[in-house]
Amino acid sequence: MTTVSPQGMTARILLAFLATAGFFYVNIMPALVDGLKQGLGFTNKQAGLVGSCNVYGAACGAFLIALVVRRIRWRLAAHLFLAGLITMDLLSMLVHSPSALMGARFLHGLIGGMLVGLAFSIFARVTAPDRTFGMLFLVQVLAGGIGVMSLPLLVPRFGTSVLFGSLILLSVVTLAMLQFLPDYPARAPAPAAAHAGPGTLKFRPLGLALVSVFLFQAANMGLFAFMIGLGTRRGLPLPFVSETLGIANWLSIIGAVLVIALSTRHGILWPILAAMVLSLVGTWALNYSETRWIWIAANVGTGISWAFVISHLFGICARFDQTGQAAVWSGFASKMGLASGPFLASFVVGAGDYRALIATALALLLLAMLALTIPAWTLDRGSGVDGAGAQPARGAQ
Repeated sequence: MTTVSPQGMTARILLAFLATAGFFYVNIMPALVDGLKQGLGFTNKQAGLVGSCNVYGAACGAFLIALVVRRIRWRLAAHLFLAGLITMDLLSMLVHSPSALMGARFLHGLIGGMLVGLAFSIFARVTAPDRTFGMLFLVQVLAGGIGVMSLPLLVPRFGTSVLFGSLILLSVVTLAMLQFLPDYPARAPAPAAAHAGPGTLKFRPLGLALVSVFLFQAANMGLFAFMIGLGTRRGLPLPFVSETLGIANWLSIIGAVLVIALSTRHGILWPILAAMVLSLVGTWALNYSETRWIWIAANVGTGISWAFVISHLFGICARFDQTGQAAVWSGFASKMGLASGPFLASFVVGAGDYRALIATALALLLLAMLALTIPAWTLDRGSGVDGAGAQPARGAQ
């Protein structure tokens, strides 16, 4: 079977689908949480904990795959992981109790986390990894926008099975796409890595980048998981809320496209700080969600900044290590944040304290912005281990 060019844009698209399949439930988290409440009668806390268990399982999977990613046959593993995801989604259709569904979704997340970690290790073997991560979020927001817009309206008619059916459909499509991907053998570390002091150059800025990934994802997902409830609590009708979230998801493509188009042409630090400020302003504006134009603008702004910042954060981590292991660790940090956000939010929001939830998200975003400054500045200064440096980024298509 003919395969695509390993460094081409088509390969980036196929790799983006491979990673998305293992983690798509995060992109439809508001629909998942609200669907469990509407379809199965779960409380805010129960639905939020189901979502958290799904992502905590993914974090465990990312941790496990990070230990063995250099020694496994990635193509065979990808086939097995996709088959496992389909099996667990089918099982989830049959489970209706909160505790049992938490267990089933944890196992689903474990498999999906290993798949995403595997995909991230391949991302690092492609030139300009930030562009590949940008493509990943472009695919995620396109598919996620469709899911968030349509699934909340389908659950009352077809039940929660429609949520898990959408995940199965994506896994099947990804299995077909997998056949066209070429081999990506692991590369040796760049010469700069051999001369770099491991404590100063590699682990310190990389560690801060991983902390930033964790905090940024926790802040955004903790709020995003309860976004439908926030909107309806402020008096906005459900169809308007779900449609707005879907459209905002699509418009957040702008953030991913900017990463793909610009890469590191204008450095990393200042663009990412500007996007973080946009995220802070948009999150604060959600306090006034009863005004429709503010609700729309806040969701669009935070969506664009989310895609832009996290693509760059993943790219920063990948640039510290060409073998792909640092990229896998960034996936682990991301999943821990995405799981911890809804977990913390389910307790903060309680019966409907959305102002406290927004304040918590703002605090986490501010800490994430502080943590990312040193690794971004290190790479901009040119003393980092830039696995796919600025020159390859400009030349890659």
